[in-house]
Amino acid sequence: MLTKITLTLSFFIFIDLLTTTPAPPPTGPEKPKPSEKPKPSEKPSDTSYQIGVGRADCTGPVAEVPLMGYASPDQTAGGIHTRLYSRAFIVANNSERVVFVSADIGMVSQRLRLEVLKKLQTKYGDLYRQENVVLSGTHTHSGPGGYFQYTLFIITSKGYIKPSINAIVNGIVKSIDIAHGNLKAGRIFLNKGEVENSNLNRSPHSYLNNPEEERRKYKSNTDKELVVLKMVDSDGNGLGLLSWFAVHPVSMNNTNRMVSSDNMGYASYLFEQEMNAGSLPGQGPFVAAFSSSNLGDVSPNTKGPHCINTGESCDNINSSCPIGGSNMCMAIGPGVDMFESTKIIGGTIFNKAKELYRTAQQEVTGPLNAAHQWVNMTDVTVQLNATHTGKTCKPALGHSFAAGTIDGVGGLNFTQGSVEGDPFWDGIRDALLGSPSNETQDCHHPKPILFSTGEMNVPLPWHPAIVDVQIITIGSLAIVAIPGEFTTMAGRRMREAVKNELESRGSLGQVEVVIAGLCNIYTHYITTYEEYQIQRYEAASNIYGPHSLSAYIQLFSSLARAIAENKVADLPKGPEPPFFNNSQLISLLPLNPVDKTPLNTSFGDVLIQTLQSYKRGEVVEVTFVSGNPRNSADMAEKTFLTVEKYENMTNSWKVVHTDASWETRFHWNKGTGGQSNVTVEWHVPSTAHPGTYRIQHFGHYKERPSFPPVMKPYEGSSGSFEIYN
Repeated sequence: MLTKITLTLSFFIFIDLLTTTPAPPPTGPEKPKPSEKPKPSEKPSDTSYQIGVGRADCTGPVAEVPLMGYASPDQTAGGIHTRLYSRAFIVANNSERVVFVSADIGMVSQRLRLEVLKKLQTKYGDLYRQENVVLSGTHTHSGPGGYFQYTLFIITSKGYIKPSINAIVNGIVKSIDIAHGNLKAGRIFLNKGEVENSNLNRSPHSYLNNPEEERRKYKSNTDKELVVLKMVDSDGNGLGLLSWFAVHPVSMNNTNRMVSSDNMGYASYLFEQEMNAGSLPGQGPFVAAFSSSNLGDVSPNTKGPHCINTGESCDNINSSCPIGGSNMCMAIGPGVDMFESTKIIGGTIFNKAKELYRTAQQEVTGPLNAAHQWVNMTDVTVQLNATHTGKTCKPALGHSFAAGTIDGVGGLNFTQGSVEGDPFWDGIRDALLGSPSNETQDCHHPKPILFSTGEMNVPLPWHPAIVDVQIITIGSLAIVAIPGEFTTMAGRRMREAVKNELESRGSLGQVEVVIAGLCNIYTHYITTYEEYQIQRYEAASNIYGPHSLSAYIQLFSSLARAIAENKVADLPKGPEPPFFNNSQLISLLPLNPVDKTPLNTSFGDVLIQTLQSYKRGEVVEVTFVSGNPRNSADMAEKTFLTVEKYENMTNSWKVVHTDASWETRFHWNKGTGGQSNVTVEWHVPSTAHPGTYRIQHFGHYKERPSFPPVMKPYEGSSGSFEIYN
């Protein structure tokens, strides 16, 4: 949910920093020479699928980098709630293979996808390529940003941050490597069921503008169905779970400063911990992914919108309160705080997935297919009916974009549902940039344009024009890779259109279609034409105009038709997207200074010691002298902390929790003069065994300014303490 009025303010400040000359044309990525392909563990079989699963850390920097999602420059990372992982699933037969990756990130950017595919080509040649690799983001709003190449996202992420994108690229590629190396004969079973009390429609007034006849086909204004793929080896042993469910991972709200996988990540955490009993988080062979779907208008904050100053409902078309306006209208729940809400929503989804996994009996069999095209989404002609056509538009964001949503409000005087511009903001925009062209204004009507991003190319284009459309099929399952956030009804229309194409033209029989959200490139939101007329946040963020959904349905239907008629090879590739040179991608994140310690202390020293004993359910806290966590460049598969229990039998300390554990929290506190400290919390679970424990902290400090800078490791340990019943 890229939003917030701070983006508006940042935009006007940033304009003054821009040059007046457009950037030179981008160059395509250099074609790497394929090296020898790593060998899978088994050769594909004619009689069954080969299945491989893999998981790898993609957390990235946990300090000072803006968290991607709410677009608030003040919401920078300052620790870890849970680690972020990339989860890869490969399904192969004797002639084809497909890859689906679900990563704990806000969304997949075009730059990220291109970098991943470059690395895959270097390792595997054409085995894993544009057509058969789908990259999807869970849409957590608490992951590091800085991995985009378009100007709008560069502004909100403090630029292009190499440690951030490198961590994600390396994590995704490693998860695919692991899945590739684990390929073995297996079977896939599909199951689906409804998850109750875990989502609500945050723009119900927009949804109600859809035709009544269409709405009557559904019993809810959100999709409550959880689709689960159960993957087992030839002996029936569990390999993995891949699932899709429509809910925004915004249980962790915009006051959070810790990197977190949010509610969908917590569902993965619970499933993997149960299936990999005895393993630390992020370890063990079983992989469980809870992927995003058509979540565009779907909130996990099930208590709904209320005025935070008066407590009354603000479920109106403008999400506005009588006192304080839209800034006071927020959705909360279902817990007493964001941690409990994350736990409740993630736990509910996990429990349903566990039931569906256990009872799955419908086997998925049949051929594998993959179809992909690049499309210039600014210039698609849409056949609306037998006599009328429409067109997509150059990208633009409306005034309600700056209002935010009930999950994270914008500010100032912007409100949702705005169908007229604001003279004050329009005047500032016109003075700095000139007004949007008449053509763009007419194309986007009734959206009042705040930023005409498709007409802004300095220092680089502000929004993408070339977009990926992609479908992969596994037997009778079709996965539609959506390049953004579909609303509930938009997803339903897409599923129906793709299903009709595949079932009416091909030999796949009855087809199950799933919407995979936030795939391959981010293009904000896609609403129905009717929802677009209301111009709430989602519609104002529908960047290619009112006919965007119709265009996507037309494009994805074409892919489905090609698959059904076995004509994928005839599909035109489409215009390649730009790959801007690194020299064109600026970073606005300042270098961190040399780290210093308080007088008479060293890095890793304890500033605030633990107590001598605690009961289950209490919180253990210890504070250490620390360096900036940004100094710890490569912490993938590592940890900033451990909780350790003393084992009397072996006279040694055993690690029972890391910074990937739900029970731990790692807070970095930046001081002045290069000083900082970290506070480690351990929320002692009811399952903790009585005994002697300690907490350790690991990090790096910057010793002196130089190139390259000198980073030195340090560690610290709390005193021992007792846990009682």
